[in-house]
Amino acid sequence: MELPADFKNKYQKLMGDDADSFFKSLDQETNPGYRVNPLKEYVVTENAEDAIDYCQYGYYGDVNGKSVEHQSGAIYSQEPSAMYVGEVADITPGDYVLDLCASPGGKTTHVASYMQNQGLLVTNEIDYKRAKVLVENVERFGIRNALILNENPNNLAKHFPRFFDKILIDAPCSGEGMFRKNNDAIKYWNAEYPVECAIRQKEIIEQAVKMLKPGGKIIYSTCTFAPEEDEQIVEWMHDEFDFTIEPIRKYEGMVDGKPDWANGNQDLTNTVRLFPNHFKGEGHFISKLSSNDNGSAKKIKHRLQGNLTQDDKKLWDEFKQTNLVNFDPKHLILFGDQLYSFDNTLPDLKGLKVMRPGLHLGTIKKKRFEPSYALALALHSDEVVNRLEITEDDWKQYVHGDTISCDQSLSKGWYQLIYKKQPVAFGKVVNGTVKNFFPKGLRFNI
Repeated sequence: MELPADFKNKYQKLMGDDADSFFKSLDQETNPGYRVNPLKEYVVTENAEDAIDYCQYGYYGDVNGKSVEHQSGAIYSQEPSAMYVGEVADITPGDYVLDLCASPGGKTTHVASYMQNQGLLVTNEIDYKRAKVLVENVERFGIRNALILNENPNNLAKHFPRFFDKILIDAPCSGEGMFRKNNDAIKYWNAEYPVECAIRQKEIIEQAVKMLKPGGKIIYSTCTFAPEEDEQIVEWMHDEFDFTIEPIRKYEGMVDGKPDWANGNQDLTNTVRLFPNHFKGEGHFISKLSSNDNGSAKKIKHRLQGNLTQDDKKLWDEFKQTNLVNFDPKHLILFGDQLYSFDNTLPDLKGLKVMRPGLHLGTIKKKRFEPSYALALALHSDEVVNRLEITEDDWKQYVHGDTISCDQSLSKGWYQLIYKKQPVAFGKVVNGTVKNFFPKGLRFNI
């Protein structure tokens, strides 16, 4: 790897005797990882020797993007260092959580694992194309309590004043920690880039602070080594907004943040640095700060009612009564012809760019309701009337967009299709054929 001269000079001075091993580590192979999904009814189990000790659901290893485990959301590919952010957040069921810079969804799916579909998870991405990827990963994971937005932090702060218990800011950064995983990141780097990123990070944080409940916590992380974006940002947060820098448990290979890389007026050893020459993962920085604000949360105007007509509600009720059990969302909302369940503690969504207001239930069509892919992946066996076990060949055909054959004796109707114990989609059985409803944009060949 050809590192920029300014980069090498900078870290030679900062790291001293450790610099040579640091530079050599950037030429070594990466260490891929993944998490298993506890929201699924049948949770994939893996070899204990591959387990990551600091992440309850984490394992080392490659993920096949064309496997049923990936397609169904039973596992999620995530770089091992990044996994520690979700653990540090210490999420509990019922929390109100904001993942502010969320795409592609690693932190969102991780914290959702601990929320158990309780509380509210607002997950946001400012870039529209990346927000679409976020939607795909949230739906694949089977998350029911997520509001997915495509917003800038300034507008979010207007709608969610003093609202969240915990806010994750995996900040847009200079990406130095990803150099060996993504060599293109080197092309964008220059000596001033970390300073430019730090300015943007402060702007994001200023808005995030407005959305934090008194006593709430911000988990600030980056995938860069740059002190300007790491220790110096945390020091600024402490001084500017009266935060306490909370201690984070450190596992083997994790090291303290470096106070001498900042201005030196705060003890930053409670923060965590992950260097690839010491740790089996990419470069990362993690901090956890709690607000000392002793005020009260601000009341906001909630979205208390849906907008379904009687005819729309009738179509949903007919589908639900015929096909579902133990699943009865109380709050329903239509966006166009798309039906969602939503949390009635949400603020009024007017003025927000909403990608998904909640769990996508399906489409209201003329005289019928068509269930969504997201609903198929979210439901457990005790919530569905009809389930159909399919073979590997059936699954390959279905994800390609083809119909598959089934027993002629099967009654007409909707079936949750199951392969290797995982729900993979809904299909409609008609006269011995399962009609294909796999989303066109997600279809693939094997």
